[in-house]
Amino acid sequence: MDQNRDGFIDKEDLKDTYASLGKTNVKDDELDAMLKEASGPINFTMFLNLFGEKLNGTDAEDTILNAFKMLDPDGKGSINKDYIKRLLMSQADKLTTEEVDQMFQFASIDAAGNLDYKALSYVITHGEEKEE
Repeated sequence: MDQNRDGFIDKEDLKDTYASLGKTNVKDDELDAMLKEASGPINFTMFLNLFGEKLNGTDAEDTILNAFKMLDPDGKGSINKDYIKRLLMSQADKLTTEEVDQMFQFASIDAAGNLDYKALSYVITHGEEKEE
């Protein structure tokens, strides 16, 4: 997502991310409005919240869940966080330790170190749950 690897998500990074999801008709004013929603520079954690809110109307949550399920052959609904971290840092578009740790800030991880990927998929696609 952070194509220039500066630790922050900017307008060009947003365009690239939307394009990778097949949405190439995003207007500059939409991206500018999205950037203005943030209280400051957008790091990975803030990006998950902002971008998740923009994915309404898609099947992204099912897609993300299905990807996680491939790594969970027993159907437990959770995967060891160290295993996920190794995968994210060594496969395809490799994430940095900082990016993975930022993702874990929004993940439910139990005492055994297992990540609840169903909850994380929800946060990615709907934004962080707001406490009332």
